[in-house]
Amino acid sequence: MISINPLDIPHGERHSILLSGVAPRPIALVSTMDSSGNVNLSPFSFFNAYGSKPPIIAIGPAFGALTGKAKDTYLNIIETGECTVNAVQYSMVEQINLASCEYERGVDEFVKSGLTKRTSDIVRPPMVAESPFALECKFLENIPLGRDIGGNGNLMLLEAVRFHYAESAMVDGKLHPQRLDLVARMGYNWYTRAYGDAVFELMKPRWNGIGFDHLPEEVRTSEILSGNNLAKLAGVKELPVKDVSFLNLENLHKADSIEMELNAHNPMGALLAALSQNIQLDRNTRHRIAKAFLENGAVNDAWQVLLL
Repeated sequence: MISINPLDIPHGERHSILLSGVAPRPIALVSTMDSSGNVNLSPFSFFNAYGSKPPIIAIGPAFGALTGKAKDTYLNIIETGECTVNAVQYSMVEQINLASCEYERGVDEFVKSGLTKRTSDIVRPPMVAESPFALECKFLENIPLGRDIGGNGNLMLLEAVRFHYAESAMVDGKLHPQRLDLVARMGYNWYTRAYGDAVFELMKPRWNGIGFDHLPEEVRTSEILSGNNLAKLAGVKELPVKDVSFLNLENLHKADSIEMELNAHNPMGALLAALSQNIQLDRNTRHRIAKAFLENGAVNDAWQVLLL
């Protein structure tokens, strides 16, 4: 493990390391307007939501590290107190990249990037018509970050006063990640896409699990079971007891070898294969079969294997 004082390395390197580790970060495509009506559009990955009552989000338009120059987004929000924040879909990434260019103040990045303006309901700046999710926002407060030591960051707090989202992004009345197909920022030139196998569902605990500290030592110190495997086992409401009805020995003749069954993602088959061939269920074998059950989402069955 490399350990360094961030103040001991150049700002550019510090910036890249920080943004590589604090990732992925959602991207806010922010539309603003100055007092003369000139529109600006710019993406920011220093962005997140921080409250829902009322809905509060924040963006971080930093001043230029070398020039100290403020972003047009920052200047416009301070000047007018309004903006829209638009989610970035994968289909828009090249246009977003183009909008990130540092054009002169007053240049309309909607025109440069080919993105379409959609009239907002409450604020003056337009939304991005191609975005599946957009917020109309009012400025609340700006917090300068470390300005007394030459810091260039800002934390701009915004209240979302209007939500807009595409019906095509809905499944069963809820916004669905596969339909949104959003992208997020990583470090250097890397991005990630929240789509396909990159998106997974993890239900919040329904009760207080027993925790790692209540796992049997031979389970907790396993060389087979991963941290994620152990967390699933430690998430049960109470330590399970052996269930004599767990095994259906009538199916012994249907099992192939342990390895074949595990390769087929059939942990019960692997267990029956071991029993039918009088293979000793030593610790590693039980843990391998339990791991396969856990990977199939069968926590109770995994526990029963560990209790054999």
